[in-house]
Amino acid sequence: MSAAMSPNRKHVSQSSKAAMVVQLLLRDGGDLPLSQLPEAAQARLTRELGALNIIDRETLKSVAEEFARELSDVALTAPGSFEAALKSLDGRISAGTVARLREEAAAKSGSDPWSLVLELSPEDMIVITQSESPEVCAILLSKLPTSKAATLLGLMPGENARRVAYAMSKTTNVRPDAIARIGTGLAQNYCGAALPAFTDTAESRIGAILNSSPASTRDQVLEGLLSQDRTFGEGVRKAIFTFADIPARVAVPDVPKVLRDIDPADLVRALASATEGGSDLATAAAFILDNMSTRMADNLREEMGEAGKIKQSDGEAAQTAVVSAIRAAADAGTIVLVVEDEDEE
Repeated sequence: MSAAMSPNRKHVSQSSKAAMVVQLLLRDGGDLPLSQLPEAAQARLTRELGALNIIDRETLKSVAEEFARELSDVALTAPGSFEAALKSLDGRISAGTVARLREEAAAKSGSDPWSLVLELSPEDMIVITQSESPEVCAILLSKLPTSKAATLLGLMPGENARRVAYAMSKTTNVRPDAIARIGTGLAQNYCGAALPAFTDTAESRIGAILNSSPASTRDQVLEGLLSQDRTFGEGVRKAIFTFADIPARVAVPDVPKVLRDIDPADLVRALASATEGGSDLATAAAFILDNMSTRMADNLREEMGEAGKIKQSDGEAAQTAVVSAIRAAADAGTIVLVVEDEDEE
């Protein structure tokens, strides 16, 4: 039989002390919820209990007194983990908050399924738009960066693009937990992977995407939305800000402020193509030229004449660059865009 443990003859580890306390409590009829411990801790405790033999009175008294002192110093016990904290708050916080917290925790741990989906190229996402419902595709578009969403929308057949754009009107009240489940499903099906949901309105989201879309896609989708749901379509129309809208949305004193942030080559191509396009585009180009210094306007007109015929795609890209610079200035607080409703009052 091995010798009894004594603190004077042998060092007692913390895990051995824990095993002694557990054995003492069990002996006295204590009901310990050991199954709530992590499996590794349960296994270690079992091994420590198995290694115990005879414990002398002095050792047991010393360990028990140490345990009692530490217990008396505890003023508050915390849940100890994120999941335990959620369990302790069950019924006290909303289901939406729980879902949002779970999504944030997943993103921080690198396990957010949406991160896998959003890494797909627009070309790879086409299969999603062909297989999933318009509502799911609308949520996918809403999660994408605006430029990538515009590329994906442009790759869709016209009718499909219209249906997905309209489906954005149905996503306003989608719960965050539903968004998380959709992300998981898309990741599993298309990536090989075993908040309100959005802070802005559906009109603003599809409007921002259409701002970066080719004019042909934008006009086709907007026309379809207006014919299917005029109220939603009008909301999207108001959210759209194109090159032709510049005279109505940009105050005259703000024109010079935004020009400094536009690449000179883009500005020349945008003005030249808009002038060639006539109608509202030409009016917008004239508005910009008329509200800058005479010397700068003369230089630009000379460069526009030298630029020759501008390809339609290059002209649209340049006009989008000008609009993006204006929006960036508005977002930064450098300028304030005119709201059409304010002029009507």
